[in-house]
Amino acid sequence: MRLRLLLMTVFVTMVCLWLISGATWSARHLAEPFLRAASKWSEPATAHGAGFTVEEQNNIDIYKSARLATVYITSTAVRRDFFYQPVASQSLGSGFLINDEGFIMTNFHVVSGSSRIQVTLSDQSQYFATALDIDRSDDLAFIKINPKRKLDFLRLGDSDHLQVGEKVLAIGNPFGLEGTLTVGVVSSIGRAIDGEENQRLEGMIQTDAAINGGNSGGPLLDSNGSVIGINTAILGQTNIGIGFALPINRAKALLADYQAGRVTERPKIGITAEYVAGDLAEALGLPRRGGLLVQRVVQGSSEAEAGIRGAREVVVIGNVELGIGGDLIVAVDGQAVDRQDALVRAIANKRVGDVITLTIVRNGKTINVPMKLLRPPADLG
Repeated sequence: MRLRLLLMTVFVTMVCLWLISGATWSARHLAEPFLRAASKWSEPATAHGAGFTVEEQNNIDIYKSARLATVYITSTAVRRDFFYQPVASQSLGSGFLINDEGFIMTNFHVVSGSSRIQVTLSDQSQYFATALDIDRSDDLAFIKINPKRKLDFLRLGDSDHLQVGEKVLAIGNPFGLEGTLTVGVVSSIGRAIDGEENQRLEGMIQTDAAINGGNSGGPLLDSNGSVIGINTAILGQTNIGIGFALPINRAKALLADYQAGRVTERPKIGITAEYVAGDLAEALGLPRRGGLLVQRVVQGSSEAEAGIRGAREVVVIGNVELGIGGDLIVAVDGQAVDRQDALVRAIANKRVGDVITLTIVRNGKTINVPMKLLRPPADLG
């Protein structure tokens, strides 16, 4: 009996071992493809940064420095509502420090009509500002705060030698988003636009660096971090890649007036003109070197008083209408006219009462015309 029980136990044990070994083999057989795949698995490749490009590092360095000197400006003005009741309204914009004592450049329309101007620095400290000088014709304002410490400030560059395609950086507070950087290029120079105060702004820098509401008054910088323009306007209500900045050399004239204790009286261009040169100039019977072909002269302007003549008739060249028969301005104070905004740049640092010499071609003859710069008539802004 005991022997039978022992044999039965051995038999059952062997059967169980056989079943277990078979199950193990089956499981291993079934899992083998997955085990082979797992043996080939490796972690995803991870890209390790090789540092910033030269261009990126330039943007970063300029931003770190310029942001400290760019300020956020809010201004409060009291206006009348439909029922002639006084209502406080607030506008916002940007500006930038030009020295360590709290002197700030911005747009006139940012602070226009304000009873209170508040400036917020990059460290969020706030100060009330006082307007020192303004130039409505160029939409400029010069204001000051009284800081408790020396402040970071920006260097003023030279806007007379800008080239289309040159990299520019805009810093400001679009829609109240403080310290925003956008990057682009100089898209064109010498543009004329209508400003916020319904004045005509000549010789503007066009850029595709994004500019929106709140950017007004902020700096447009070159790749050295120097201010070459003051962001002033956009085309339309929101950014579409066409923004405009006032050349910084025009702002320098306001600073010079303030430092000298003079009242700012800036002359304005009193003509419309088209720059022609090369084949087009020759086709019109004009010198190939070209110049500004006067289209219209505003009555009461400096040009009108100097006897400058506008177009006598209009011709169609290709798909463009062009007035002909007027004077061709080929030089200003001996400097050749070689771009659309040459006359604007020539008077940028001039004042009412100064005299400049225009060299013109009229009826095939080259003559010099002295022109006294007068106060602009009302319709020139």
